[in-house]
Amino acid sequence: MVVASHVSQTFIGNYKRTGRRLKGGREMSQIIVAQNIYGIVLAADNRAIQLDEKGEEIPLKVDRLIPIATHCGLLVTGAVEGTDMGRALKNFIEEERMTDVQDIYGASLAFLSTEYERFMRKKCELLPIDPIHQVSFILAGRTEKDREMPFRLYFLWTKKKLPRLDGDEISYAFSVPRRMGLEFQLNKMAKENAPLGEILKKVAEGMEHLKARGEVSSFLSYATITQEGFQSVSP
Repeated sequence: MVVASHVSQTFIGNYKRTGRRLKGGREMSQIIVAQNIYGIVLAADNRAIQLDEKGEEIPLKVDRLIPIATHCGLLVTGAVEGTDMGRALKNFIEEERMTDVQDIYGASLAFLSTEYERFMRKKCELLPIDPIHQVSFILAGRTEKDREMPFRLYFLWTKKKLPRLDGDEISYAFSVPRRMGLEFQLNKMAKENAPLGEILKKVAEGMEHLKARGEVSSFLSYATITQEGFQSVSP
């Protein structure tokens, strides 16, 4: 399993090279995940920014937290078109009748890589590459293949070069953009197998703190994945 701190070194480097802040100083939308033996907590800021033909920003609200199977969900960060890719993946997974996250991970990496490459080729014909075109995903779900570790998190991102997507497994907690202080607390709670409700409360507190600082919007969504399945929740 790849620990989140190892994943972060390359991700932060790539992010800094492309520019962390979007035009106008806005940060990319926030997503946060954490897991332990009891399940997974997911959180997303559903704001988005799209460029019109003149290159001006258009604020939008989108669904960045997408259930794609009974025990599996997808978080999308970056370009608003990533949510279209997520919904297309949901349709594909339903058609293939996949339910186990380990099977869905392999299929998702191939499917989303193709969708992202198509998106980038189309965008490059109209506009130069911009940080607003970046997109990444976190896949979360349950597997029946490992009774000791039934819940899994995977980060799908442009690890090496555009437009190729690669995948890494997340150990306990992760956030995009990175919130290292919050991740440290969530990692500690997850390793100690704190009740999932307490982890959800900590994630919600982190989001509210960011909202008070103007770094996330009010369009927040939360969900859990447990043995019973994917469920939207209100902390």
